[in-house]
Amino acid sequence: MNRRDLLAGALATGATLAAAPASVFAQAAPDPRTRRLLEVAQREVARAGAQLWRRDLVGIADFGLHSSLPRFHFVNLDNGTADSVLVTHGSGSDPEHDGWLNAYSNLHDSWATSRGAYITWEWYEGRFGTSVRLGGLDETNSNAFPRAIVMHAADYATPEHVARWGRLGRSNGCFAFGPDVFPRALTRMMGGRLLFADSLGIGPDGGSVAQPQQATPDFRAMAAENSAS
Repeated sequence: MNRRDLLAGALATGATLAAAPASVFAQAAPDPRTRRLLEVAQREVARAGAQLWRRDLVGIADFGLHSSLPRFHFVNLDNGTADSVLVTHGSGSDPEHDGWLNAYSNLHDSWATSRGAYITWEWYEGRFGTSVRLGGLDETNSNAFPRAIVMHAADYATPEHVARWGRLGRSNGCFAFGPDVFPRALTRMMGGRLLFADSLGIGPDGGSVAQPQQATPDFRAMAAENSAS
């Protein structure tokens, strides 16, 4: 093809693209679940305000779902997408160990999950290997740092564990991910981003999932027992 033919072809292509409807270039609209997650992420980023260092990615832990389900959502506010993985809750929040979170606590030694917004800080090497420190931004999780509530990897947070037991294992209140998943959580979430934990109960189709009625644990008694042991 000579230069004249190449130029003519380029001009023709340009004319065709210019005449094409704008919808050709538009991204597909998010599905109902992603739309709800985006709304939560945008709301919580706005609420956290200047406390955050980065606002591109948000982690949402939906503890209104059973632990056997992917309920930690990486929500990308830049491109309007979300993908989901398994995450644990604290043993104090699930004393029956049935996979459902009963309630939240901010008490020291409760070994419970705390509800609210967190900011992710730096990574460090600890008991569970590489981990990410968290700071609580709400009154409901203000003790996150002194309680050593972090993100870390754990063998009891894997699909294999679910296949064997029907549920994940439990942490001491930390957000534990499978070893194969944790590097993704580390690189996406560290460095001043928002992690939000609540019982949203957003199902795969975007509808609401009903959580079974469960007794509220006696967190003070648990904390006293755990502290003594």
